[in-house]
Formats: sequence, structure tokens, C-alpha cells
Amino acid sequence: MSESVSPPVDECVTFAGIPLRNPVLTASGTFGYGTEFAPFLDLTRIGGFVAKSLTLEPRFGNPPPRIGETPAGMLNAISIENVGVRAFLEEKLPALPEGVVVIASAFGTAPDQYAELAARVCEHPRVAGLEINASCPHVKAGGIEFGQDPKLLAELVGAVRRATPGPLIVKLSPNVTRIADMARVCEAEGADGIALINAVQAMDVDVETRRPVLSNVLGGLSGPAIRPIALRMVWQAAQAVGIPICGIGGITDAHDAVKFLLCGASAVQVGTINYLDPGAAERIARGIADYAQRHGFARVADLTGALELG
Repeated sequence: MSESVSPPVDECVTFAGIPLRNPVLTASGTFGYGTEFAPFLDLTRIGGFVAKSLTLEPRFGNPPPRIGETPAGMLNAISIENVGVRAFLEEKLPALPEGVVVIASAFGTAPDQYAELAARVCEHPRVAGLEINASCPHVKAGGIEFGQDPKLLAELVGAVRRATPGPLIVKLSPNVTRIADMARVCEAEGADGIALINAVQAMDVDVETRRPVLSNVLGGLSGPAIRPIALRMVWQAAQAVGIPICGIGGITDAHDAVKFLLCGASAVQVGTINYLDPGAAERIARGIADYAQRHGFARVADLTGALELG
């Protein structure tokens, strides 16, 4: 008698109204504009990617040193260096293979800048959705202020919501006291989903020079060191809102990703590990499907919120 073969797992999920072939995206700022990683993985075999955050005009970042290694993590203070919205639409998007799901990321210092950028970017047929970067921890204006003040966050999300009918995701800051409150603000203002967490504001010091490791002094801490914080916040946000959540923070393998799904995330973003293993996202997507099959889940989507308590 031949052994029965389990049917393949359905890997498809929907996040913020965006159909994905699997729940693995790559995080903004860690994957460039997509083409940089084409030699290392098949971009059509991951759920999609969130492009580097855009500003209306090209932007130069902080001077070096602006990246530093820490135990189980990385500090960075790049400060949203990017080519600007025009070059993104005219040069970067056309260079991508057909079938790649692209989520643009918007950054500004005022709600009207975000809204203008959203209106321009979301008209492009290759853009599946927009993520608002409302939480960058290492710029001197904009960014983190929106993610820490409920009133400012509401104003920002409302302005962008009025500017585009397309899928709208808000990337939230961990540098707050009550993440559930910020998630509720996003839901109330019409966001289709939230992504969390962004990097944790942090710093490090070189004792030989007696100087900060980063020229900006403060940076964003990412990598495995922040994963327990991220899991806690995803869990708390999932209890507070009905819109879907994309979990981010220190994911290095499929087991890490599954933890976020179990805590309530519908999708995940893979970030810092891309620097060490540029093919990580594809590997993690395969691993999630393998986990679902081994544990008797017919669909990867059924892992969302499947954490057993008590």
C-alpha cells in the first residue's frame, strides 16, 4: 500500500486588500528598489516587497558612519536617502519583472507632503498599495513624531486616506507607551492595515574614541534583539483592531515568521536578515508552508491568530 501524500498547502493570503502569493514581504529600507536582489532570489516567489521610503524630491541621508553592529542586531541612521518619487516611477518600477507585488513607502515632514506623494504613486498600475512611514526613529523632522502622537497620527492618516482610495498601510513606531491606542487611531482614520514594528530608537558608543558609533548619535535598532518586543506589540494590536497586521522585527527564519502569524499577523516583513542572506525571504516563505503542512493546516492563512493560550 502506497503512503498517502498530503495535498499542498495553500500559501496565498490577503493583506490590506492586497492578494499575496505567500505572506512574506521584505521590509522598506532593507531591499532597495527590488532589482538589487534579483540575482539572489526570484522576486515572483515571495509575497512582494515594500520599496525604500520615498520623498517628493531626492533626499541625501546622514553622513557616515551611519550603520553599526550590535549584539543580535544592527543600528542604522541612513535617514531616508532615496531617489525621489519621479525616478521611482519612471526608472525603478519599469525595471522590475512583471508579476512582482510592489508596495510603495511614503515619508514626509507634513501631512500634505505624504498626501501629495500618495496621490502620485498610487496612480501607477505597478503599485499595489502604499505604506506610510510614520515612525522613522532617526530623522530630525517628521517620521517618529507622527508615530508617537495620536492627534498627529490621525491627521496624517486622514490626509493620506483622502488622497488615495488604494490599499493604505501605516507603519507604526515601537517608541510608544500603548501600541493598541495607535493602532485604533489608524483603524478609525480608514487605514486598511498596519505594519509593526519599526526600529527601536537606540544608540551605542565607541569607548576608544569616546564618541557615538553613529554620526547622528541616535539610530534605529533592528534584528533579532527586538523580536520579543515586536511580538508583544503585534499581539496587543491584534487584540485592539479588526484591520490586518503585518509583523516586523528580527525575523531570520520560518519559525520566527510563524510566531508573528500565531500572534495575529496576516503577513510578515523580513528586514535586517536580508543584509546577511539576500535570499532569506524566499527561504522563509518555503519554511512557513512546510510548517503549515507538518502541523495540519490546509492554508497558511489559518495560522493567523492560532496561538493557543492557557
